[in-house]
Formats: sequence, C-alpha cells, structure tokens
Amino acid sequence: KRRPMMVISRPRYVNRLLHEKDKKIIKIITGLRRAGKSTLLFELYYNELLQMGVPADHIIRIPLDSIRYRELREPMALYRHISEAIHDGEMYYIFLDEIQLVKGFEDVVNGLARDFHCDIYLTGSNSQFLSSDVNTRFRGRGIEIKVFPLLFSEYYAFYGGDRRECFRQYMMFGGMPYLLQEKDPMDKAAYLKMIADTVALKDMEERYHIRNPEAFRAIIDLLASSIGSYVSANKISRTLASAGNREITAKTVSLYLGYLCDSFLFYKAKRFDIKGKEYLKTLQKYYMADIGLRNAALGFRQLEPTHSLENIIFLELESRNYLVDIGKNENKEIDFLVRNLKDTFYVQVSYTLAGADTLKREMGAFRNLDDGYKKIIITMDDDPYTHLERGYKKVNALDFLLNERCLEEI
Repeated sequence: KRRPMMVISRPRYVNRLLHEKDKKIIKIITGLRRAGKSTLLFELYYNELLQMGVPADHIIRIPLDSIRYRELREPMALYRHISEAIHDGEMYYIFLDEIQLVKGFEDVVNGLARDFHCDIYLTGSNSQFLSSDVNTRFRGRGIEIKVFPLLFSEYYAFYGGDRRECFRQYMMFGGMPYLLQEKDPMDKAAYLKMIADTVALKDMEERYHIRNPEAFRAIIDLLASSIGSYVSANKISRTLASAGNREITAKTVSLYLGYLCDSFLFYKAKRFDIKGKEYLKTLQKYYMADIGLRNAALGFRQLEPTHSLENIIFLELESRNYLVDIGKNENKEIDFLVRNLKDTFYVQVSYTLAGADTLKREMGAFRNLDDGYKKIIITMDDDPYTHLERGYKKVNALDFLLNERCLEEI
C-alpha cells in the first residue's frame, strides 16, 4: 500500500527564494530531474506568496510540459498570454516550468522583465536547461538556485523515529522525493534504476548524440564506483581501454564528464593547493547527485559506508552554499576545504575513528596547518566527545546533517 501523496516542506529553498523575492533578477531553478523543482515553485513557494497576501491572480503559473499549455510553447503566444493576464501596475509573479520547451525563450523572458512590473521564476529539466546554458543566456540578469534531492534533514523530518535507522534507509535509497510514497524496497530500487536509466541514457544521449552509449554508461558506473577517489580523463580512458573500449579517447571522456556535471547527475570537486593557494589541474573527485541513484547504478552491490557518507556530506555542504573543494596539504589530502565569505573549515570524513591508526591518519591530514581555521572530523561514532588534541573537533554525522550551522557552532 502506497503512502498518500504529500508535499514535504523544503524551508531552505523556500527561504532562498524569499530572499530573492522582488529583486530585478531572474530566478533560475536547476537541478537533477525529479528532484522537486516544480513542487518547490508551484506549490511550496506559491502557497508562501498567498500567505504573504499576494493575490492569486497576480501569480501566473504555466507548466509548459502540460498538453494544456502546448500552444504556449511558441514564443509570441507565450508572451501574449502573459501580457494579457497582467491588468495593473502591481507586482506580478511569473512561474514558467520547463521553459526549455519554448524555442527562443530568452527573448520572451527578457521582454517580460523589460515591459512589465514582474518577478520571474524559471525551471528547466536537467537534460536541456543546463548550468552552463544559464550562465550564457542570462549573464548579469539571472541567479541560479540549485535544488538537490531530499537532504537528510528533510528526509528525517518526514519519517522521524530512530535517527540511525532512518539514516540507514537514506544511505541505501537516497532522497528522491517520489520514494516517500513507496514502502517496498524492491519498488524503491526499481524506481531508482528507471531514473538512472532515463537521466543517463535517454536524456543525455539524445541531447548530446552519444555515439557509444555502452562506453558512456561504463563511465557513469566507473564514477559511481569511484566516489571518494581521484579520477582523471586519462585514467578513465585507460581503464576503459583495458576493458575493450579502445576508441574512447581522453578528450571524449572529458566531454562526457562535462555532460554528466552539466546534467547535475554528478558534481565535480576540484583540488586546491592550500599552501600554494591555487587550483590544481589534475585529479578531481566526482560525487553523485543522490546516493540512492549511485547505489542503483551499481546494482546495490558496492555499499561502502565511508564513501557513501562522504558523498552525502559533500551534497549537504554544497546545498548550504559553501564553496567545496578538495584540500591539498603538502603530501596530504583533506577531504573537503569548505569556504564562504566569512569562514574557512577543513573537514575530514570517516565512518568511524575506532582504532589508533584511523584517528592518527585522519588527524594527520591537518598537520602543519596553523592558520586558525577549524579542523573538523565528521564521523558516525556516537559518543559525547567532541574535542580532539591540538584543538581539532569531532562531530557526529547525524548532528551535522540535522544542523545547518553545525560547522559554525561546533
């Protein structure tokens, strides 16, 4: 029996939209397909505006992927429809879902912004409305808001109960919103497999005219199995060649990696030399947009807890609008160099610190960093001790995931 449909609150994104409300800048909501972009805009934010007193007829919502609005996929028809719905000089809020279905939508959006007193919000599917496209089309006039699948705090707010048991389920199946309706593990796994196949094979292969889908899928599987490890186009090319895919050059692999990141299926973490204060061009890490999709891509075979935890922590840091890099500290590597306008943090992730060798290794990554920034190890160990030697800190992963300001407050 399925759980009845319900909309889960996503306050972090709603608050971000409210922060940008009424600014003369186009709000562009991007993210992995089925991650909840449309629900965020058309239900959560819409209801927030109504509660603030915005009249319903001053909120124009158009889901362009609906057959009901198919005629509005023609640019001038869309422009006329919206302009005819505007009757006064008050602020109008315009929501356009799946805007990439309108060829030449940039002219429509820029025209509306110029001609009317309006606040414009766009969403686009990952396959055609990409981060790189956004930067080209709306340079200086648009702000991108990335939406991730459910974070653990959102997932736990829905389910409640024992935190560890809830996290065990989350680590297995991830946070794709639709899964809240499914109770059977087999149904969850089947849905995740379908999404992975649709996003990876159908969407991207059609958009980019992938000529070797087997090799493309092999790259996805390789990245999914290499979470937390350094990879490069040359290394992937050599690995594929040893498996029989000799025609895939490093240049082609590099292109494919770009497609995977532009589609929000993966996120790339660059290496930053802390002492040299510069980005390094070799050996990056890639993290998958949802841990459940990662497990599904691998047939639920490689379920290493440390790598899974590292992937989840990375997505959480990204969602908090930190700049997240890999830190190179001389001959040591720090899992995450985390920065914003105010703070810098050095973060290590280890499923457990049990054993003297493990603790020594994780703390060793911070050696000779005497710059006053916090050095934090995130672990699943459940004990009351938060202070380590040399001023280093330890925090439980669930405490971190459930407190958006954990790094600042520890």
